[in-house]
Amino acid sequence: MTVAVTLKPRHALPFFKHHPWVFAGAIRDVRGDPQPGDEVELRSHEGEFIAHGVFNPHSQIRVRLFSWDEAAPLDREFWKARLQSALQLRLGLFGDAGDVTAYRLINSEADGMSGLTVDRYDRWLSVQFTSLALASRRDMLIELLRELTQPAGIILRTEKGIHAAEGLEISDGLLWGEPPPRPLIFREHELQWEADLTEGQKTGGYLDQRDNHRALQRYVAGHRVLDVFCYAGGFGIAALAGGAKEVLAIDSSEGALQIAQRNAERNGVAERWRAERSDGFKALEKLRDAGERFDTVVLDPPKLTRTRAALKQALRAYHSLNQLAVSVLKPGGLLVTCSCSGLVTREDFEQMLSDVAIQSGRDIRILEAGGAAPDHPISPFCPENDYLKCYFCHVA
Repeated sequence: MTVAVTLKPRHALPFFKHHPWVFAGAIRDVRGDPQPGDEVELRSHEGEFIAHGVFNPHSQIRVRLFSWDEAAPLDREFWKARLQSALQLRLGLFGDAGDVTAYRLINSEADGMSGLTVDRYDRWLSVQFTSLALASRRDMLIELLRELTQPAGIILRTEKGIHAAEGLEISDGLLWGEPPPRPLIFREHELQWEADLTEGQKTGGYLDQRDNHRALQRYVAGHRVLDVFCYAGGFGIAALAGGAKEVLAIDSSEGALQIAQRNAERNGVAERWRAERSDGFKALEKLRDAGERFDTVVLDPPKLTRTRAALKQALRAYHSLNQLAVSVLKPGGLLVTCSCSGLVTREDFEQMLSDVAIQSGRDIRILEAGGAAPDHPISPFCPENDYLKCYFCHVA
């Protein structure tokens, strides 16, 4: 007998509208004794079927919803169809031409697979489970990925804090097949990059910024560019390939700067690339105090908040960071400013830019408001997935 999870009165509308996260506070009662990872039915307080989901008593997201068809349980064929749909989308985006050899294959909620992220790097898959719902089906999903993609190997990467959030005990490692080369070299259009699928950040690289790297090239011919929080050099090296005069790159990680240096050499721009190891905020303060000025400043900081409790503090940090960036921009310069904090909305970020403009006495005009590349689609049912914001701004 399928377990029924019943909602409190006046809590059903978001789930009839296909939002996939049912928080504990919305639930009236649970009929039966579901174990972590068990399939359940979500029902309104009047008993009307809403969706099939997976139960996790250890998470604030008590049920993750996957199917709104009462006749479509969460069996192997269901998950295979979801994977096939996601793969078909990426085939349409990239084909077999080899112009882009690393991309997001499965993007969690947007592909109807809440809590699963899969990136493809050449012949290897980098898999990240962020929910017990799909981690409890790991063996089946890995088998399906092998069947549908024929990879050379599959690597598991874990996200910080996943044990506390989901009660999930998993660790990084090779799940199947051959270990990937270290480094693994992949292509994004005319540029080549290295990724470390075993120890690199995220699943190995920052594939979501691919199109924003390319967009930057339209603006920077002849520019002196400052790339803060550069990691592997994505923005700065793309700028040099687009005709920038020189780049000063800042990152606090020596390992990241070493990767960036190799990427600069690999792409033939190392003679115009200079890097300094420093905290991004402190580096900007030092450059401001020294009277340095740049034609373009890029800010791509790590996630500044993971909780709503820390949101105001994060917005203050974004404000300080962008105000410092504006202080080292020449009049008429370009500010490229990013946020990968999903809790920071576009409205929040644009209000922050407005406040920076007023307090700095500068006129800021948004030229482009970008996001993640199209292999990182967003579900209209789950707007929280719209995590990446990348604004190209003219600063007079």
